[in-house]
Amino acid sequence: MLLADIIKNVRIEEIIGDVQRDIADVHIDSRRVAEGHLFVAMRGTQVDGHKYIQSAIDKGAAAIVCEQLPETLAEGVTYLRVADSEEVVGPIATAFNGYPTETVRLIGVTGTNGKTTIATLLYDMFRAMGYKVGLLSTVCNYIDGEAIPTEHTTPDAITLNALLGRMANEGCKYVFMEVSSHSVAQRRIGGLKFAGGIFTNLTRDHMDYHKTVDNYLRAKKAFFDALPKDAFVVTNLDDKNGLVMTQNTRAKVHTYSLRSLADFKGRILEHYFDGMMLEVNNVEVFVQFIGKFNASNLLAVYGTACLLGKRPEEVLTVLSMLRPVNGRFDAVHSPQGFTAIVDYAHTPDALTNVLGAIHEVQGGKGRVITVVGAGGNRDKGKRPLMAQEAVKGSDKVIITSDNPRFEEPQDIINDMLAGLTPEQKSNVVTITDRREAIRTACLLAAKGDVILVAGKGHETYQDIKGVKHHFDDKEVLREAFGI
Repeated sequence: MLLADIIKNVRIEEIIGDVQRDIADVHIDSRRVAEGHLFVAMRGTQVDGHKYIQSAIDKGAAAIVCEQLPETLAEGVTYLRVADSEEVVGPIATAFNGYPTETVRLIGVTGTNGKTTIATLLYDMFRAMGYKVGLLSTVCNYIDGEAIPTEHTTPDAITLNALLGRMANEGCKYVFMEVSSHSVAQRRIGGLKFAGGIFTNLTRDHMDYHKTVDNYLRAKKAFFDALPKDAFVVTNLDDKNGLVMTQNTRAKVHTYSLRSLADFKGRILEHYFDGMMLEVNNVEVFVQFIGKFNASNLLAVYGTACLLGKRPEEVLTVLSMLRPVNGRFDAVHSPQGFTAIVDYAHTPDALTNVLGAIHEVQGGKGRVITVVGAGGNRDKGKRPLMAQEAVKGSDKVIITSDNPRFEEPQDIINDMLAGLTPEQKSNVVTITDRREAIRTACLLAAKGDVILVAGKGHETYQDIKGVKHHFDDKEVLREAFGI
């Protein structure tokens, strides 16, 4: 593709060299550069890409986008100086990939909890309706039925646009995407055209990056502020920030709620461990999900599908057939008569929601035993809060390791214990080894009890000192059950 076409919608401060030249690929990682590629030098949070401009040129880069020109300019290389590389990389990537969001309808889901569930259920629903669909999520990316592993909730702009380009080329009509606060703040979604946006909720998370809840909120809100006039928003009225998010959006706002009058109104009629009876806009439907938080997620899915032109009756029929996302309120039943729930809950609010759902179904019969930890090298402030919520909603708590990363597991456990009173600690045991913690919970459980194994959900590894070791909560539970 001609460099001139790639940069035609990008504000360039200075051009040195020829823009009427072919570009074979675009990269922000100099290690991936080859002959004829464009290298965008980014000032990242960890590494400044400007340090690798010469490395990219040595590998054959034909053009360089940068904020600061090198002291020595290489002959035959085109230099494009910009005010902010982070701002232009998205538009460059989307142009190089043929503006994919002009042909696919892209729906973004943002909020603290529920993003994966909503995006995945929309993907499952529209595939069940016969459409080719793309999914960009924490668990895995999909181009219709093809799985593509993911490392981040939202990929970098280059990877993201390459995926969207493939989705468009392979005939996907809809793409459902989790939009993380990091991706908004770092402008990874720059240049994309969203047909709609969904807001789930906002509670404390990612303070290691955003520093304050207000910064976190502003990052989420910026997504809705940037939506075009012909887009729609589906926002949660049951969250105090539901209407804050939409204050400055140009998009058409629609609401969903379990408590108030809304465009998409729901009510839980009956609870079971294999599902619940819901009333959605005055129509009853049985769904294979549990808990108020899931009822809220399903309303968002229902509302979005209707706004995308699907008949409400068809949407409810498909909704009744959908199953929970792997690692989200994932039940494993033991031969001994107790149930274990594996859930990704890794924030205080998510933990409260899952424990609340367990109690709704259990109705006071049997005990709740919770196995929980907190991730290393992440927001330390939520650790004591996680412990507090676990103790409030459980009869017994086992605090253990999650993904310790480069921290000592016992230090993380101590941070969690710091949030508890001496009386609360009497119902808590600490077991650093997560496998042993899960086994211990199974030994303590009796018929009618429920074990919640929280924090890792779909993950099949433990991140320890930079190495990902195989670890699957459901596998460990099945071993402990003897099945």
